[in-house]
Amino acid sequence: MTIQQPSEALMPRSYPSEFRRKVLDLVASGRKVAEVAQLLGISDQTIYVWRRQHLIDTGQLPGSNSTGQCEPAAARKRIAELEAGLAVQRRAAELLGEVMSPKGGSKPSA
Repeated sequence: MTIQQPSEALMPRSYPSEFRRKVLDLVASGRKVAEVAQLLGISDQTIYVWRRQHLIDTGQLPGSNSTGQCEPAAARKRIAELEAGLAVQRRAAELLGEVMSPKGGSKPSA
């Protein structure tokens, strides 16, 4: 029995913001969403999602704008980096504490 990989059509792709902007410009110029989607080989639903997000970003619809969605993700990534660095420092302190522990305390002065 062979295992089949999911087709690329089912996997979400990330498109550059310039491409998204050009797609939205084509739709704004009067071309039909289905026509643009077929022409560029993307889903018409993807265009509708981009158009809705553009309307939110420009204040024409209520909702969370794109920059508001990126900030929490960047913060979570930075927190994970800091936690990893802290874990390394804690482990290093544990190892150094084991190696450098004094034997029998300090020597009495004469």
